[in-house]
Amino acid sequence: MVNKEDSIIKIDIEDEPELEGERIDRVLALLLEGWSRNGIQKLIKDGAVEVNGKAVKPSFQIKLTDSVSVTLPPAKELLIEPENIPLSILYEDDDVLVIDKPKQMVVHPAPGHMSGTVVNAVLYHCSGNLSGINGVLRPGIVHRIDMDTTGSLIICKNDAAHQSLAKQLAEHSIDRTYSALVWGLFEEDEGIIDRPIGRDKKDRKKMAVCPDGKQAVTHYKVIKKYEKLSLIECRLETGRTHQIRVHMAFAGHPVLGDEVYGKKTEPKKELVMAGIKGPVPEGMKGQCLHAQRLSFTHPATGERIDTSAPLPGYFSELLERLEAVN
Repeated sequence: MVNKEDSIIKIDIEDEPELEGERIDRVLALLLEGWSRNGIQKLIKDGAVEVNGKAVKPSFQIKLTDSVSVTLPPAKELLIEPENIPLSILYEDDDVLVIDKPKQMVVHPAPGHMSGTVVNAVLYHCSGNLSGINGVLRPGIVHRIDMDTTGSLIICKNDAAHQSLAKQLAEHSIDRTYSALVWGLFEEDEGIIDRPIGRDKKDRKKMAVCPDGKQAVTHYKVIKKYEKLSLIECRLETGRTHQIRVHMAFAGHPVLGDEVYGKKTEPKKELVMAGIKGPVPEGMKGQCLHAQRLSFTHPATGERIDTSAPLPGYFSELLERLEAVN
């Protein structure tokens, strides 16, 4: 957990048990958003990082009982520019906005992606009228989906809406249903994967099922079986990073096109392996995963709001080709 007090950031390592024994520079590079490892190492060498009240070296190995504090240099003014980027709007009123996020679109600005994000687009669309709870980089953002995952995303227009929806997320009362094309055929047409997810011990940029991770629960249902693939529906009970992708890979059914947890081969070759003829569909990049349906309690009216994002073109095309050969 990261707690901020002015320019000092305090980190409670007890909330990140999978990081015990890691170097302090690696830990901070993972937990401090927007900071590169080189930037972290400079902070450490400048004496700005203390563990249990004492300055440490980049190679210091962290323990769960350690108290970590980072004194940040004066913040530079950061200006996120509104951009006139078309949005596919599924629902909108004075409190919330639900959009259908396309592939290759990052949700909020970060080093290397300071423009062309959802935040840039909604700043223009909403004329700056967004909840400021998550700061200048993530105004209005209460949850996010991966760059190559498409579909439903909620944006909050005021702090009251943000607080309400954040609470609903924490209580698991927001229903989120995804469609995915995955490898292989399931023994059971419906099931629950209840396995904790944390940082991969071998690659800290990835997530993995691990005993000391955080609880993660995914409900799945097979919608259609093909020769080598299955079309499934997944409902999230929790919302861990890469949850569906990690759980499906763990179950032996990685998501088609997943470049991190899947077959790790070029799209054309993977489609041939799946028995899908023809060129790679336009717009297919990364995992075939789509946040299709979203249901939440409206923060102001109390009524239940249900939205649905149609399958993107590449996904529909893949299904049409599969139907033609199966």
